[in-house]
Amino acid sequence: MKGTYIVFEGIVGTGKTTQAKKIFEFLKKAFPGRKIILTREPGGSEIAESIRKVVQATKFKEDMNPVTEAYLYASSRAQTLRTVVKPVLDEGGIVISDRSFISSVAYQGTARGLGLNEVLEINRYALGDILPDMIIYFNIDPEIGTKRTFDKSGDKFENEDVDFFRNVHDGYMTIAKTPGFNEIWTNLDASGSRDEVFERIKEKISKTLHLS
Repeated sequence: MKGTYIVFEGIVGTGKTTQAKKIFEFLKKAFPGRKIILTREPGGSEIAESIRKVVQATKFKEDMNPVTEAYLYASSRAQTLRTVVKPVLDEGGIVISDRSFISSVAYQGTARGLGLNEVLEINRYALGDILPDMIIYFNIDPEIGTKRTFDKSGDKFENEDVDFFRNVHDGYMTIAKTPGFNEIWTNLDASGSRDEVFERIKEKISKTLHLS
């Protein structure tokens, strides 16, 4: 049985982290005999989590260059994909990931101005052949997202203004239309209650995984 790799994407404040946990619990019950894991980027393994602290939650006297930022995310990603994600996919399991390389393309490629193709090239070897089967983008007005609760464990992106996240959103929309991504991309309405959003996700994933 082929494994299934599903990633949740979006700007801050969309509720995707909460929904990733809910979907993880739902799938564990739906597939009791199948390996199901929930991971995140950056993070998901000891080394990757250490890189997360450096790139997102450490204050330096100097500004981190966007190129440095992109390579740190790629290195964290390379570790988690090979040590956490790939083994589960090879077993025919299901991986739910809170973010992926798509975040780097939107955040560093568009909002930081490095360019989409340039960030994709940085990530090419980090990804190898480990690519998502399904991308769910939590679509919400950046004005609303930036007013919601953020990552309390420390995330430097909390300090960015709404215009930054509008640029991130624009980056996501460009990726959504790109061949190779548009076939596996779902724009999910992330407005409404947690239960309403969960039902939308569950319906989409259930069709993909052929749940009745």
